[in-house]
Amino acid sequence: MPFLLRNLTLLLGESEELLLEKVVTRFSLQRNDITHFAVVRRGIDARKKPQVKLVYTVEFRLADEERFRATQRVDSDLEYVGEKRAPVFSRVSSGKRIVIAGTGPAGLFAALRLAEYGLTATIIERGKPVEERVKDVQAFWDKGCLDMASNVQFGEGGAGTFSDGKLTTRLKDANISYVLMKLAQFGAPPEILAAAKPHIGTDRLRQVVSAIRRHLELQGFPVRFSRQLTDIRIADDRLTAIEINGCDECLCDLLVLAPGHSARDTYEMLRRRSVAMEQKPFAVGVRVEHPQELINRIQYGMASHPQLPPADYALAYNDALSGRSAYSFCMCPGGVVVAGASEEGGVVTNGMSGYLRNSPFANSALVVTVGRNDFAGDDPLAGVEFQRRWERKAFQTAGGDYRAPAQNLMTFLDGKRRGKVSSTYRPGVREVDLSLVLPEYVSSTLRDGIRHFERKMRGFITAEATLTGVETRTSAPLRILRGEDMQSTSVRGLYPAGEGAGHAGGIMSAALDGIRVADAIVQAVDGRWSMVDGEKS
Repeated sequence: MPFLLRNLTLLLGESEELLLEKVVTRFSLQRNDITHFAVVRRGIDARKKPQVKLVYTVEFRLADEERFRATQRVDSDLEYVGEKRAPVFSRVSSGKRIVIAGTGPAGLFAALRLAEYGLTATIIERGKPVEERVKDVQAFWDKGCLDMASNVQFGEGGAGTFSDGKLTTRLKDANISYVLMKLAQFGAPPEILAAAKPHIGTDRLRQVVSAIRRHLELQGFPVRFSRQLTDIRIADDRLTAIEINGCDECLCDLLVLAPGHSARDTYEMLRRRSVAMEQKPFAVGVRVEHPQELINRIQYGMASHPQLPPADYALAYNDALSGRSAYSFCMCPGGVVVAGASEEGGVVTNGMSGYLRNSPFANSALVVTVGRNDFAGDDPLAGVEFQRRWERKAFQTAGGDYRAPAQNLMTFLDGKRRGKVSSTYRPGVREVDLSLVLPEYVSSTLRDGIRHFERKMRGFITAEATLTGVETRTSAPLRILRGEDMQSTSVRGLYPAGEGAGHAGGIMSAALDGIRVADAIVQAVDGRWSMVDGEKS
């Protein structure tokens, strides 16, 4: 039986080879007593800057485990863990026609999970394969030529393909390790299996996505690009078929609907078909950019160190009077700010970084919560119209050519011109008073929040920082309602999944949601529950 030991620390400059010696010394062992030793988690403790420590969890096995357990005193950092077994899936057969709409994390992991059971599905994606999509996005960033079917939001891999590729989540889910192992299997850096804050990077993520596609095709999953779900056919409250590209009808018994949070035309189609949906809170704001070395000094007490990654941060502020919160979101160390529009006449900001995170700048969204009271009416798509209003305002105010409105952070705080405006955002920025492109309550909460952030991170407020707007696509502005069986509450056979359906937020949680939906489909078509980890649930 393996043992886990947590909270082993090393100083910067010390070799990981010392970890084994620390275990041997701590438990009065001999080296040859240990038959297996591995690092399973790496983290950073920067509470006492600049004496930053590296924190590890290690796994080890012993030749005489029973003796060790019998003689070992209580140690709060030591845990005896069961044997790790790869999941075992029972094979399922079904004549049901399954379609997966969307190739973001939810759609891809729903497909991977169905394949484990021996099922197949047709996968449709409104956008292009990632190789072609990258060229279309680059043309938009370079020349302002927006392809509304192939952009930062739409195409193979979903919106996460142009991001930092972060794999963190607050969820406690047994399938997290499954997702990480699958990603590593398809080319993600192996260190994601042990990192406290795993990330892939947009450059490596693109390779992973195309590798998953090739695998699924070999498993009997046709992947059809430039195929947009434009309608659904319903009879007796049950899905019977789907329409693709406004003309082609495809018989369909079960539809995994994983559209992404920007599929506004899909939302409109669902409303026409009276699919049950509701408004959902989200957040809007701006992107802030600092020199990465400045963030490193604040967080680590030093500009850089070869054993330390570019520093990140997570900040939050709550206004007790208004009940609104301001917080950092999708922080990208060593990254760039990019244009994320998917509709003509709107400006949308997003953040992105590569695997190496080697840009000299750090960026993060700084956003404020908005909800039902801020939207016009009870229409489930009222949040979409709220987003669209401010995206268009930003587009018009900054010149109408997809340049983004930007302002020096200190100027935004007090209105006094302090420093220059400099942003990595492409196609470029125009200096604008950001209060003109944000609701007043968002601007005021942001100002209060930024002043609060300065108390948490001394130096955060600086003339070297630039704000670029607007950040509106933080999450889906609505939720497609579903029951405990993961099906739509109004249409049987329709399985809303992932971030665009309002049931996840980020790559990891969307992948986990896709897995849950796939498991629910297996339960529905098989009649007996699937075999996982050798046990029936």
